[in-house]
Amino acid sequence: MAGQTPLPSRQDCVKVLLLLLASTLSPHGASGQRVKVEPEVLSYPGQTVNLRCAFTDTTGIQLTMVTWIYEPKEGERMNIAVLHPSFEPNFPDSPLKGRVSFMQNPPNVDGPTIQISDVRMTDEGKYTCEFASYPSGNEQGITQLVMLTKPQNSASPLTVEAGQRSTVVARCESLNGRPAAQIRWVTTANGNGSTSSKPGQDNTVSVTSEYRLAPTAADNGKDISCVVSHRTQTTPESFQMKLKVLYAPQVTIVGYDNNWYVGRTNVLLTCQASGNPVPTTVLWKSMTGEMPDTVHIKDNQLKVLKVDEAVNTTFVCEVKNRVGTGRDQVTAYVRGTRLPEKGATTGAIIGAIIGVILIVAIIGTAIAMYRKHRAGKLNGDGPPKHKPPPPKKKSTNTAIRPVTTNNVPPAEERLLYNQNYSTQDAEPVTDLDAPNDEGGDDDNTGGEGARVHYYAAGPSGWDDPGNSEAPPFYEHSRNEPHEYRLSTNVGRGDSFVSPAMFV
Repeated sequence: MAGQTPLPSRQDCVKVLLLLLASTLSPHGASGQRVKVEPEVLSYPGQTVNLRCAFTDTTGIQLTMVTWIYEPKEGERMNIAVLHPSFEPNFPDSPLKGRVSFMQNPPNVDGPTIQISDVRMTDEGKYTCEFASYPSGNEQGITQLVMLTKPQNSASPLTVEAGQRSTVVARCESLNGRPAAQIRWVTTANGNGSTSSKPGQDNTVSVTSEYRLAPTAADNGKDISCVVSHRTQTTPESFQMKLKVLYAPQVTIVGYDNNWYVGRTNVLLTCQASGNPVPTTVLWKSMTGEMPDTVHIKDNQLKVLKVDEAVNTTFVCEVKNRVGTGRDQVTAYVRGTRLPEKGATTGAIIGAIIGVILIVAIIGTAIAMYRKHRAGKLNGDGPPKHKPPPPKKKSTNTAIRPVTTNNVPPAEERLLYNQNYSTQDAEPVTDLDAPNDEGGDDDNTGGEGARVHYYAAGPSGWDDPGNSEAPPFYEHSRNEPHEYRLSTNVGRGDSFVSPAMFV
């Protein structure tokens, strides 16, 4: 029938029904669980970037359509690319049309990665890869595209005059950067910084920071640094500067010692001044009017050739620069006689004496200890330095020296002679069995009846001062009526029993 709209086919009705069903589902149903994207992508102007997207698990799920949505920082969302399995890719009107495309050809619905060429600063924003699926509904992943532009950084101090009002003494700038730079100040000056930003060229940001303080003369020349941090820089950029503060001259007169007496010659006063800029003019004045004739002035020095009553006045030094004038003064008092020179104080003298006494005591103690130590070494004090050799036994085969009547040694010689024995010898004994006639001579004159004394030396042998030679102990004596039989010689150190004697 003419004028009637043709009915849609059954296939078209199914597609529309699926789209309506997908749109009614929550767009955040399973967001991020199966849609894999990069959270952030960085790029510079003019580059080409890839925004990856993939649906990792399609088991039991039918992907019906994929849509890429662009949302600028300030503005509305817009579709930039649409992919349907049954249709050709579509790129709706947007600021990216003509520069956006799918990576694969033909594109794959479960891996719809897009590519943006000739990236601009205005392309920065949020990019959403959204899947329409059945039966789970919509699932999506979001990528943030961050555009980077390296800023132009600079810093400089400002020349200011000292004063009580707060003013800007240094400025630091980071122009046309993306994202905005961060600025901080490093200094010992007592001030503070303030930072502001404004839009720059091509969607960039310019940041300006100023350091303010109430400048003083002491702030002149102080170090101050501006530190700029930006995402395009591997390390922060630092600008080191010195503050420039202008101030009037600060003046001091030196050289007066309060001992100007009549007749003193060649005393000198010096006018010391500092200022920024450097002082250019120095002027000496006298409070009484004209300068005395004995005063000679050269630059910043005032010299009195001879002190008299004429210099009993107040001297003033004025110094000027283009900022202002500074002055100082000193009043000279002329004395009739010279002041005595100051000597060392009593405390200093006492301290010096005590110090000398302590030093002498320390030296004396050290010398005494050294002498005592040396005397101990000379006297053999202390442990022996060498081990003494062990005592040696005397031979037991020493011949017996009999006592003779012809040669009787004196008592002193016999004593020394009989003491020649080892410390381990037996005590001397007297032979009680020697013949002694009643008519004999007991004075050891060698008579026939004389008693013969034997000096026994234990194991070391027999000593007989009566005969020049004595028979060995193992032979018979022809002069004796019996035989002497000696036991085995044993040292006293080996046994406490004396050798046996037979009668």
